[in-house]
Amino acid sequence: MRVFVTGASGHLGSAVVPALLSAGHDVVGLARSDTSAAAIEKLGAEARRGDLSDLDVLSAEAAASDGIIHLAFRHDLMLNGDMAGAAEADLDALKALAAGLDGSGKPLVGTSGTAMLAMGGIVGRPGTEHDAFPGGYRIDAENFVVDLASRGVRGSVVRLAPTVHSSLDHYGFITLLVAAARQHGYAAYVGEGANRWPAVHTLDAAQLYRLALEKAPPGARLHAAADEGVPFRQIAATIGGNLDIPVRSISADEANDYFGFLGAFAQLDNLTSSAITRELLGWSPTHPGLIADLNDGHYFRA
Repeated sequence: MRVFVTGASGHLGSAVVPALLSAGHDVVGLARSDTSAAAIEKLGAEARRGDLSDLDVLSAEAAASDGIIHLAFRHDLMLNGDMAGAAEADLDALKALAAGLDGSGKPLVGTSGTAMLAMGGIVGRPGTEHDAFPGGYRIDAENFVVDLASRGVRGSVVRLAPTVHSSLDHYGFITLLVAAARQHGYAAYVGEGANRWPAVHTLDAAQLYRLALEKAPPGARLHAAADEGVPFRQIAATIGGNLDIPVRSISADEANDYFGFLGAFAQLDNLTSSAITRELLGWSPTHPGLIADLNDGHYFRA
């Protein structure tokens, strides 16, 4: 296939593009700068200049492609607190991409997050791929992709665990947790720290995106969660141990001061099953889990 990938030079893209190329696909990556274009070309793919606001570019590249993997997101807006603006830009980009695929039967793989399950009220049991909500932050985009079957597009969505971890991760949640621990001089968890975060290695997530492109059925929701749920206290303890600093419990009122915009996320209990995804696509994670990857040390090297 000729596959158009947004976010091709980013954390996930830098693993997804090689996974696609290794499987024999041709890849065109969206590049918002000369630096991004050079990174995409270094991976062995073709670069197409533009960003998520270039809706005509997105539609044209979609029409010229055999399939799409949409990884890009306006993280700059999210980090500045404009969550609504980031979600709106994502949905607009998806609409432009879908317009280039209408009636083609071609695949479009979108991206969401398992954290939406906890935020939507799934607690006390593992969230599954069958759990869905009528609307909300990033859920509107997820539902849009799932509903593309009615327009003759094979849409599917990968829900990423909040911790997508590996040596390729330079800006993700684990990197931010390590930075917060360094800044404050101790690693923290909220309350008892019994809340759980699922996790997935970047390279395992990349293979799931490839499988989704190649064979996910229309309307599939897929879970990129190799670890179903790592207790947050264990994550904090592992960070503290590797930095040789104390590990402390903090109150919910202190969470925003310590974690910044991650304050609410740090308290989510997001136990997540990927059993349906594994059976449906034959996805079998093979890379280290979160704690083993943290103990490898790459997150703590200068």
